[in-house]
Amino acid sequence: MIVLQIKEEVDIVGVRTTARSIAREIGFGLVDQTRISTACSELARNVFLYAGEGEARIEEFENPHSGLRITFTDKGPGIEDIELAMKDGWSTSKSMGKGLPGAKRLCDHMEIHSKSGQGTTVIIEKWLLQ
Repeated sequence: MIVLQIKEEVDIVGVRTTARSIAREIGFGLVDQTRISTACSELARNVFLYAGEGEARIEEFENPHSGLRITFTDKGPGIEDIELAMKDGWSTSKSMGKGLPGAKRLCDHMEIHSKSGQGTTVIIEKWLLQ
C-alpha cells in the first residue's frame, strides 16, 4: 500500500501519476489507466478543495476481484447529502458538478462514507478483468 498526502494542489498530480503508474505495473491497459488517473484526479481535487488536506491510499487487491483500490480520506466538513452530491451538475463550489458522479462512472465500485463536520472517505475500485 502506498499512502500519499494531499496538502497542496501539486499533490493532486502526484496522486494521479502514482495511481496511473501502479495501474500500468499491474496490467491495466491504457484506457483503464486513464480512467483510474482521471477519477483519482477528481477525488484528490475534492479533498484539497473541500477539506484542505487529506490522503490517498493506493493498494492492489484480490478479493473477490483483482484490481486497484484507492481510498481518499479527509477530516473536512463532510458531505451533508451524498445522494444529492452524486447528481450531475450539483456543486457547493460553483463548479460543473461532475467530480463525484464522473469518478463513479470511471470505476467499477465506489463507496462514500461521510458525516457532517467529521470528514469523508471515498473508496474506488477498478477491476482487472482477465
